[in-house]
Parts: sequence; structure tokens; C-alpha cells
Amino acid sequence: MSEAYELFQQGRRRLREGLAAQATVALERAKRLEPAKASIHEALGIAYFRIRRWAEAEAEFRAVLELSPTDDYAHYALGRSLERQGKTTEANGHYKLASSLRPASEHYAGRIRDLD
Repeated sequence: MSEAYELFQQGRRRLREGLAAQATVALERAKRLEPAKASIHEALGIAYFRIRRWAEAEAEFRAVLELSPTDDYAHYALGRSLERQGKTTEANGHYKLASSLRPASEHYAGRIRDLD
């Protein structure tokens, strides 16, 4: 098992335990070792979001979308990060993209209605 994978798993475990700040330490190290892994960026974005570091969460979800432009969850999570920073128009665009990529998700569609 690679060091990056072990760090990623450690970070995910900390997230499940509700220790988002601690998760960022392991996930940042994993990201340095494997900067092209969308799963690491996503987990790190979630950790940053949970500790209210909106700009850092935004950067991580943007990185996921650079690697996987049709990732519906990344569009949704980016929208949430943008919304928390008061960037509601851009957030709404990402909610609409998420909803179009996964039309069955009422959760994604619900975010669009909240901002319109």
C-alpha cells in the first residue's frame, strides 16, 4: 500500500470520526504525494468545508473539476463553498450543472430553488 493511500485513508477515517481539522493534515500530505487524485482533493475539500475554510474548500473542489469536469458532486460542493462566500450567482451556476448531470437528485435541484 502506498504512503499516499494510507494518508488518504487516515484522512477519511478522521472525517468519519468528525475530526475534520485533523483530517486536513493527512490529506494535505497525501495531496503533495498524489496531486492528480480527484478523490484526495474531494476529501480535502470536504474537510475544509466542515471547518469553515470556504476558500480552501472552493480551491479543492475546483481541482476536482479540473480532473473530472462532469463530477456532479464536485459541482454541488463547489456551489456550497461559493454560496458560503456570498458568491451566489456563481454558486447557482454550479448547482444547475450538478442538477443537469444528475437530474434525479432533488437535493441538487433544491439548492437552485433556494437561491432563485
